[in-house]
Amino acid sequence: MQETNGKSENLLNDKLRIEINSNDNPYSSTDIQQKQLEPRRLTSYFIVLIKSGSITYNLDLQDITIADGDLLFAMPNQIFVPPAKTGNLKYFKVLFDENTLALLPQRFSFLVNPLNSQTITLESAARERVRKVFEILNQILYTDKHLTDSEIILAYLNLLLSELNSAYFKNEPINILNTNLSKFIEFKLMVETHLTEQPSINTIAEKLALTTNSLYRLVKENSGTSPKDFFTNRLMIEAQRKLRYSNLSVKELAYELGFNDPDYFSRLFKKSTGKSVTQFVESIQDLSSD
Repeated sequence: MQETNGKSENLLNDKLRIEINSNDNPYSSTDIQQKQLEPRRLTSYFIVLIKSGSITYNLDLQDITIADGDLLFAMPNQIFVPPAKTGNLKYFKVLFDENTLALLPQRFSFLVNPLNSQTITLESAARERVRKVFEILNQILYTDKHLTDSEIILAYLNLLLSELNSAYFKNEPINILNTNLSKFIEFKLMVETHLTEQPSINTIAEKLALTTNSLYRLVKENSGTSPKDFFTNRLMIEAQRKLRYSNLSVKELAYELGFNDPDYFSRLFKKSTGKSVTQFVESIQDLSSD
């Protein structure tokens, strides 16, 4: 998985790509630890359970702080800026890719984050079960990694995700878990796959075998925004990431994101962020010089 920027010792074979980190099993070298602090686009899922202490992650340019008993999950294609680990932090973190997820016997709707919340609150009994599953995964992936059958590892990963899926939707009406969610998953994947092509909403609706009105209702129900605004918001997040971590000019950035008119891109950026591109870059430079 790219998140480790190298071949992990925990990758069991070509089909099953999963690893776990904890206080007992941290990143294996100073070099890898340093690479973990570099901002990047995620290529795998990861889930973090905080046993004690607190830490702040940055996902899609938003800070998310988690503390004792909290759980956070992140998804492929999110813009990720990991924090430096604090000294008193005790945690478990599991990472797995799409191919590993596909080997499980069921789909887990929470992994597309339809409720727009990347933290999960566990009740005490569920928290204890989740902690035990993490401990077992830590044992079989770290201590017994060459002795454990892949099917056993997948069984425990399936158990973990089942617990989290249930907790994620616990206080939501049952109709959130309907067939529309599958279409919303397809919509989000299409946004990521064709982000810089900027297909029209009509084109997206046709590819999903939906009318434009049905697509609007689908995306509004699952994200709280329209399909057009969803696409625009994702583009503006990508623009901010590129401004933070590259030296592209406004014109270069606009073209790279699929805009034919740099002036239109600039106006859209200011409307979305409240700052012009120049002001945004200056604010980044001010922060880095503190």
